[in-house]
Amino acid sequence: MTNKPILVVMAAGMGSRYGGLKQLDPVDQHGHIIMDFSVYDAVRAGFGKVIFVIREEHEEAFKSRIIDRMRAFADRNNVKLETAFQTLDLMPGESECAVSIPEERVKPWGTAHAVLCTRELIDAPFAVINADDYYGPEGFRLLADFLTGDAADTEKDGKAHYAMVGFELSKTVTDNGYVSRGVCEVGDDGYLISVTERVHIEKRKDGIAYTEDDGNSWISLPEDARVSMNLWGFTEGFINEIDRGFARFLRDTMPGNPLKCEFYLPAVVTGMLEAGTADVKVLPTPDKWYGVTYKEDKPEVESAIARLKEQGLYPDKLF
Repeated sequence: MTNKPILVVMAAGMGSRYGGLKQLDPVDQHGHIIMDFSVYDAVRAGFGKVIFVIREEHEEAFKSRIIDRMRAFADRNNVKLETAFQTLDLMPGESECAVSIPEERVKPWGTAHAVLCTRELIDAPFAVINADDYYGPEGFRLLADFLTGDAADTEKDGKAHYAMVGFELSKTVTDNGYVSRGVCEVGDDGYLISVTERVHIEKRKDGIAYTEDDGNSWISLPEDARVSMNLWGFTEGFINEIDRGFARFLRDTMPGNPLKCEFYLPAVVTGMLEAGTADVKVLPTPDKWYGVTYKEDKPEVESAIARLKEQGLYPDKLF
């Protein structure tokens, strides 16, 4: 394998709970944003291209505030920077899928669709991350090793071989509200059995729990449960799996909730696990997640970044 892996950064989220385009909000005195640290960590780990998935209306701000600032750093490290637009009218390649987009639909189609929007730019194994999550350097190192090693080979046993960096649930929640997490079931062999999207997880007085009925009832979760933070590693063929899955989603799921339903990345993976066409190695990381889900989270993120710099994990100025 000669190609360096690719990093896909999903940055098309609208930041509705935070109240703005949070992907561009600085977290230190030099104007660095959370995704700067992810790109820095990925480049150090050996990734050779970064694709930012954005909304077309954010292109000018994204280019001036992020890409232009990273350009010299990327050039020094021989890293390509690309952008892809997540647009509602990007449909599956399957010709038999013909649907009408609801005129009132504003919300993007979801994380799996965001990755599908990169299909013309993917020419090597790739990792996927959220733009507004701080993952720590270990996850990128683990994925780079996986994606450039024999474990990422496909077809040798009739299965696709993917990876997911698994975080401890207790290290991924906020004190300021609820979060969405993919809660994982992991076998004794370290491979993923299933991942279930829980869209409302909170810290509560008696521990961490989720609700599916607007808080009328709560189900506890172990603090050490492994969760997906959308830090995945895939081979190129996964794009075709997303394409087929999106066609099924539009045909079978979208009509029931046309304005808000989303096509989640874990749903594609789970479908392949159930069909026996893929396995997913869970790569545990000890790193703590940081993110600005709510405005009240920002001071904690700023303090964490300052501590990490003091510890020598990052230079004072990245770019």
